[in-house]
Amino acid sequence: MSTTHSEQGAKLMMNLADLTTPYLLLDPDKMRANIARLQSHMADLNVPLRPHVKTAKSVDIVRRLFPTGSGPITVSTLKEAEYFGAHGFDDMTYAVGISPDKLPRVARLIRSGVRLSVLLDSKAQAEAVVAFAKRDNLALPVLIEIDCDGERAGLRQGDGKIVEIARILHENKQFMGILMHAGGSYHCPDKAAKEAAAEHERETAVAVRDELLAAGLPCDVVSVGSTPTAHFAKDLTGVTEVRAGVYVFHDLVMAGIHVCKLEDIAISVVATVIGHRPDKGWIMTDAGWMALSRDRGTAKQEVDQGYGLVCAMDGTPYTDLIVTNTSQEHGVLSIRKGSKAKLPKLEVGSKVRILPNHACATASQFDGYVVPDGDDLVYWPRINGW
Repeated sequence: MSTTHSEQGAKLMMNLADLTTPYLLLDPDKMRANIARLQSHMADLNVPLRPHVKTAKSVDIVRRLFPTGSGPITVSTLKEAEYFGAHGFDDMTYAVGISPDKLPRVARLIRSGVRLSVLLDSKAQAEAVVAFAKRDNLALPVLIEIDCDGERAGLRQGDGKIVEIARILHENKQFMGILMHAGGSYHCPDKAAKEAAAEHERETAVAVRDELLAAGLPCDVVSVGSTPTAHFAKDLTGVTEVRAGVYVFHDLVMAGIHVCKLEDIAISVVATVIGHRPDKGWIMTDAGWMALSRDRGTAKQEVDQGYGLVCAMDGTPYTDLIVTNTSQEHGVLSIRKGSKAKLPKLEVGSKVRILPNHACATASQFDGYVVPDGDDLVYWPRINGW
């Protein structure tokens, strides 16, 4: 699909059948339902949501998260922060450990009127941030990253460095609180395990907060979140905000651990059949890893979806038809190993929709979303890069 990248959505003067594949198709009704589901759950638990915009990276989508406002949001790159700042979003958490070379860009954002918090988990980072803020006479709020399950960066509960770093920041009026991400919840297929992961995340956060308070250090922000724990939390006492991102679209990984159903997945890659290999049981498409990504997030799940689950254009999955292999611009469709299903009759030129393993990874392969909107077809651009 050829289109001009702009800062706003634009109407496409063509039909889906006229678009060049591969392209990224977004179902706005499914997206709205996904948004409403988590917003309702957070309202029931009386905790504000700070959505992570790293999945959508599109102002046309993120504005639909805030019908009456412009934030707060979580970003994963400074390019996202700059892009959303230019569109009026002024309360952000940059939820990736800060490196000193990025601080001048952080300063420019703060001086433009954005309240941007940064994240760190070491004394070296804290000292660099403090020195930079002093030199530039800058109010730069900081969160300390806590590791609650061994899945990513951060300091573990009980580590004396937490108080040490918080004190350095507090003495310079920069310490805001703590942030954690329960990445281990992505390995929890059953409801009880996800609920336990959510409670462990909360308990860890509250315990670290209490350690800081006992040391005489304020901890105003207690930020937790992942899409699985956000949906399965039953109690968020002590938490001040929840972050989640992929819930806006959902994907096969989320379906595989029963956070959503297949029919909840709001994005798909539209591909064209370009050939057949009857000797191998293959159908060839024009969507390779450059369109689908290399993500194999379902490989260790109960159902391995290859590089994506193949559906008809109305969204109905073909029985056990998955993308079993990819090269740069070729996708190989075949029947899942062990299945007795038959290859569907898909002639050259036929269109299919491929549901992604990981919505963030697949969406990042594209410059924007094709969105059916009533009788219109619109294009919502997204921001990529760092």
